[in-house]
Amino acid sequence: MIFGPGRAPARTGETVPIMRRSVSCTLEAAVAHPTDVALSVAVALGPTVAEERLTVMLDGEPLVAREVVDDHGTRVHLVDAIGPGRLTVEYGATVLGHTASVPVQAIDATRYRRASRYCESDRIGAFARAEFRELEGLGLLEGVSSWVGQRVAYVAGSSRPTDGAVSTLLSREGVCRDFAHLVVALLRACDVPARVASVYAPGLQPMDFHAVAEALIDDRWLVTDATCLAPRGALVRIATGRDAADTAFLTTTGSSVELTALEVSATTDLDLPADDLTQPAQLR
Repeated sequence: MIFGPGRAPARTGETVPIMRRSVSCTLEAAVAHPTDVALSVAVALGPTVAEERLTVMLDGEPLVAREVVDDHGTRVHLVDAIGPGRLTVEYGATVLGHTASVPVQAIDATRYRRASRYCESDRIGAFARAEFRELEGLGLLEGVSSWVGQRVAYVAGSSRPTDGAVSTLLSREGVCRDFAHLVVALLRACDVPARVASVYAPGLQPMDFHAVAEALIDDRWLVTDATCLAPRGALVRIATGRDAADTAFLTTTGSSVELTALEVSATTDLDLPADDLTQPAQLR
């Protein structure tokens, strides 16, 4: 089951404040029978993490979670055969500044042009090529993101966990993951490698885990958020992959699990950065 301080030198005599981002989440779930759990709530490898904590408990008793690292620095924490009982997960981290640009891997251009479970680019190819035939590069990225942002309504609770880009294109409504899936599918249909990233998003309202899209343009992974609900310069990467199947914050195998509570927080110690949507940005 997928549910789905410091300062640094700039110029002589000047200092530039380093953004301190504090992120956290707490989730509770009722586990009916023993099940394996995979958690993707930790900040991805890359930025400097000053403080971090993760606790996983069943009926108040602590469990040991082993960490494995997936592509692009995604950290997954695994706990086997949990339950029955009440699962509680608490995570928190303080992230200092930003990491270097995400490197482009040799396989990225191929992997992220392929259709995937929630980004059915093969089914909307003709539509995408007709709609965006005169655009390329940064213009295409901006055009696709603007098109989705203007034609899809953000409606909380409007989509099902099994809905993909095609469903969103037809219904013209969804939540952040639906916006990201549709942007990615349209870009792939135009032969642009694109992927989904789950993030902590300071400034997001209502606060929750957030999903954005990334496109490979001129050998750089550029981030776009068709919802425009949070500034790109404050986002903190959690997981990266083809779609929500690779970035779900909770995945269970072996038993049904009922998510009963979820609370997410993401703040900065500085003012939220301005976000000029006409300029390219990277998720760092």
